[in-house]
Amino acid sequence: MSFSHVGDEEGRAPAISSPTTPASPPPRPEPTGAERRGDKALRVRERPEPPPLRSLVATAATSCPTGHPAYSQTLPREARSAAVARRLVRTALALWGMDSLTEDATLVITELVANAVDHSRLPSIRVTVSRPTPNGIRLGVVDRSRTVPTLRTDPEDDQLRGRGLILVNTLTNSWGTELYRWGKQVWAELHVEDA
Repeated sequence: MSFSHVGDEEGRAPAISSPTTPASPPPRPEPTGAERRGDKALRVRERPEPPPLRSLVATAATSCPTGHPAYSQTLPREARSAAVARRLVRTALALWGMDSLTEDATLVITELVANAVDHSRLPSIRVTVSRPTPNGIRLGVVDRSRTVPTLRTDPEDDQLRGRGLILVNTLTNSWGTELYRWGKQVWAELHVEDA
C-alpha cells in the first residue's frame, strides 16, 4: 500500500531545539466558581477532536530518546500518520548523521504504518526508530493485533494490495515480527553500507 506524500514534499525533518526536551503541557484554565464547589453537572467533558497533523508533527519532533538512541511516537491509526512517521524517521537519521538511509527508511516506515492501519484493532499505533548499532537502525510499528503479516510472493496474484512487505523485504537487511500478549511489533533493520 502506498500513501500520498502531499505536504511532505520537502523531505526535510522539522527543526527542533533538543531531542531530549519534552513538550510542556498547555496551561490549565482557572476553574469557575461552580467547578470549585464540585457541581457534578459541570464535570461532564466533551471528547476532544483528534489533533491536526501539524500538532502531531511538532509532538514527534520533541519525542525523548529512550535506552539506546531511540525515538518513538504514539499516533492515531490513520493513513495520515504515515507522514508523521516519515518525519520522525528523517529527524532521527539527520541527528545521527545517517542521511544515506533516509529514502529507504521512509519507504519502509510508510509500509509498516500502512499494514498497522489496515490490520490493527485499536485507534492508535506506536512508531519507533532506534539505533541498536553504530551503523544500523531499527524501525518498528507496534499495534494491538496479533495477526502476523505474511510476505506475498505469488506472481499470479492479481491483488493490488498486500505487496508492501515485498518492498520492505527488498529494502532492508532484515525484518520480522515480535509477538506480545496484547499485540505485536513489526520491525525492520537497515544498515549504512561500508565505504
